[in-house]
Amino acid sequence: MAKLTKEEIIASLKEYTVLELNDLVKAVEEEFGVTAAAPVAAAAPAEEEGPVAKGPTEVSLILKGLGTGSKVAIIKAVQAITGLGLMDAKKLVDGIPAPVKEHISPVEAEEHKKALVAAGAEVEIK
Repeated sequence: MAKLTKEEIIASLKEYTVLELNDLVKAVEEEFGVTAAAPVAAAAPAEEEGPVAKGPTEVSLILKGLGTGSKVAIIKAVQAITGLGLMDAKKLVDGIPAPVKEHISPVEAEEHKKALVAAGAEVEIK
């Protein structure tokens, strides 16, 4: 089997949708036992500065509008995020403004927001 060059791999990845790329990343993580998450260096809290203001630990991801995107693409993105069936995802999108996911971490909310915005949706994190 011929070995692909980096340029050939990148060219083929440009043809994928966001959801297909997400599935590919998950498959690579499972196959090789790695994670695509960037390592985060934890800083020791400085006691002299007093209490550190922390953000919320749980947020909700709210679908605010269809924006410039295709309704079908947004429904597919909602379906991938929530695990709902196609009809349930369509009902959720038709009920805008609607919560897509509630009581999730801010990091997870940001990841899902990126997928929805890429599909063309207007999204808010509360």
